[in-house]
Amino acid sequence: MKSYVEQARKNIELEEGKGVIEQLLLECYLSPGISTKALARRTLLPTPITAAMKRELIKVGALVQDRGVRCTQDGAAWIEQEWGYEGMNRSLFKQLLHETAWKEATKHVLATLESLFSQRPEVNVQIDQSKCTAETSLRRAILCLKHHALIGKKIVCVGDDDLVSVSIGLLLQQLFPKGHHTTKVHVMDIDERFLQFIEQVAAQRGLPIQCHSLDLRNSLPHSLHRQFDTVFTDPPYTLDGMSLFLSRGIQALQKEKGIPIFLSFAHKSPEFMLAMQHKFVRMGLTVSANYPRFNAYEGAEMIANRSQMFILRTTDQTEAEYTGLFTDAIYTGEVKQSLRTYRCKQCASEVHVGVQGDIATIEQLKHKGCAHCGQHTFEMIAKR
Repeated sequence: MKSYVEQARKNIELEEGKGVIEQLLLECYLSPGISTKALARRTLLPTPITAAMKRELIKVGALVQDRGVRCTQDGAAWIEQEWGYEGMNRSLFKQLLHETAWKEATKHVLATLESLFSQRPEVNVQIDQSKCTAETSLRRAILCLKHHALIGKKIVCVGDDDLVSVSIGLLLQQLFPKGHHTTKVHVMDIDERFLQFIEQVAAQRGLPIQCHSLDLRNSLPHSLHRQFDTVFTDPPYTLDGMSLFLSRGIQALQKEKGIPIFLSFAHKSPEFMLAMQHKFVRMGLTVSANYPRFNAYEGAEMIANRSQMFILRTTDQTEAEYTGLFTDAIYTGEVKQSLRTYRCKQCASEVHVGVQGDIATIEQLKHKGCAHCGQHTFEMIAKR
C-alpha cells in the first residue's frame, strides 16, 4: 500500500523531518474535524507550514477538508493497517492523554505491574541499577504514547531493569483488546537475570519483546544498527555512562530527524548539567522536553528517590560519540571509588565496603550478614 507520508514529503521542504507529517496525519485520524489552527498547536509548527502539509496530504488522498480536516476512508484504513491503529480503544487512548485520568484508566495494568515488580531480581548497585516503581515504568510507556512514538513502532530499551518493555506490552494489550501485532520492543542488557525475567514474563503474557544479552562497552552488533524508531534508557549516572548508552541508542536508531530518545537521569549540579548538554550538542541531539522528578525509585536515597526525564530529538547532525570498544569507567562505583567502614550493630565488628574493600556493596553485606555474629544490621561510621 502506498505511503502517504513519503508522497507528501516529496513536495514540501521540512526541517523537522517526516515525523511531523506522521503526527499531523495521526491528529486528523484521532480528532476528525480538527481545525488547521489546532493542528498547528499540536504539531508546534507555524500555521502556514501546517496548512501546506495539510494541502499535500489532501492531494495524495489521505485527508479531506470537510467541516475541518479528517482522514479519507482510504487514509484511515492505511493508518490502521500500516501503523497498527486498527481495533484501538479510542476512549482509553484519550484518557491516557490526561494527567489526572490515566491512573484510574490503567489501574488493572498497574496492579499487574506491581505484582511483577515484586518478583523481579534484586538490583545490582555495582552496575548502577535501582528499583524504579511500577507506576514510573508505566508513566514512561504512557509518555511514549503521548509523543506518538509507541503504536506501530520498533522500540529499543538500552538497559531495562525498570521493565519498561513489560509496561509497554501490557499497555498495548489494554489499548488493543482484540490483539496488536505491529509494535515491537527490543531489550539490550548485560544482566542475564533481568533478561531471563523479562523473557519469562513476555512468554507467559504474549508480549512482543525480544531480548539481547549485550555488554554495551563492546561494539553494538551490526544486526541492531539503524533498526529502531525510539529509544528508552536510564543509564549509569556518570557522564561517560550516559554518553555510552546514548551512543548505543543512536547507533540502533534509524537515520532520521526528529526521532525521540527518552533519557532518565539523576538531578545534578549546574556544572554537571552543563557538561551533559555539551555532550548532547556533540552528539547532535536537541532537548525537546525535560520533566523534573518524573521518575520515582525505591530505596535510592543517593538521588533522593527521584530522577528527571529528558526527551531528546535527533537532527541531521546526530552521531554516536562512541562506536567501538569502550574501556573507561562508566559506573558510579568505578568512577568514585569510595571506601566506607560499617560497624555491626550486634557485635561492633567493622568491615570495609567498596570496590577495594572487604565486600563491594552494603546490599551484599546486609544479605551476607556479619562474618562474626551473622546479624544483618550495620551503621556507617567512616567514608573516604
